[in-house]
Amino acid sequence: MYHTWMRYFTPGPVHHRLGLVCLGVGLQHGALPTVGPRTLDHHVAVVISAGTGWYRTPDHHVHTVTAPALIQLLPGVPHHYGAAPGPGWDESFVDFTGTAVTAYTELGYIDPDRPVLPLTDTTAARAAVTRIARAARRGNPHLEVETSAAVHELLVALRRSRADTTGDTDPLLHALARDAFLPLSVAQHAARHGMTPAELRTAVRRGAGCSPKDYLLGIRLGRAKELLAATELPVAAVARRVGYADPAYFSRLFTRRVGTAPVRFRERQGMAVPGGWSSTVPDPEHPPVIGPRPSA
Repeated sequence: MYHTWMRYFTPGPVHHRLGLVCLGVGLQHGALPTVGPRTLDHHVAVVISAGTGWYRTPDHHVHTVTAPALIQLLPGVPHHYGAAPGPGWDESFVDFTGTAVTAYTELGYIDPDRPVLPLTDTTAARAAVTRIARAARRGNPHLEVETSAAVHELLVALRRSRADTTGDTDPLLHALARDAFLPLSVAQHAARHGMTPAELRTAVRRGAGCSPKDYLLGIRLGRAKELLAATELPVAAVARRVGYADPAYFSRLFTRRVGTAPVRFRERQGMAVPGGWSSTVPDPEHPPVIGPRPSA
């Protein structure tokens, strides 16, 4: 016995310009029928929350699928999969496509070389799928926009939940972020961690989806923007605080990557905060408010 619920959509041309569009969603559990062999023209994320099964590649190699896990179905790639005999498994799936798929692939959120990925948990991914399912109610005028946003959310949730990475708690990424403002080259950062530059590049790309240079640069420029927007420090002082001894080089780099010069960026913000921004992230459950909080 099995239970299946699914909806399919056909987004219009303007919705495709959102970058990702949802083409379908489904929630299933039990001894489901085998899928395939078949080939699709779009992506599908199949989230297995409970149970076991198998996935067969085009070269007939069989992968064991043990929940929690993600099965990635790619356009143009034949696939064949199913639950193991017995009670079956709990499955949710989202069909999607769009121009943003290329960027998500380059950043490591979609891994074409690994059709089956172990997850640490499926709670966040299932929550994103549920949001798509709720948006799929008949007559919802915001269907395409809401489901598009949820597909982005789903890819992020799956990336955070992958068992082959440690997400925000990655000790290497944490250490690089901590040391990002030191005047060190990528090779020097690698040496501090007992790694070759090539090993560091591989580790950072796996964890952050970019090169060490871009990872460090993103942190430096983010902090520079905060200092420019929230303080009256001279540009040269901002440059030194984020690791650049040469303010002229910093200004050229900032202009090239941000699209505007540091001074112009500051002028556009039109504000300065005495003491700078707080480094404490507000609790979403108890955000700052003016006046007394309403009683529960």
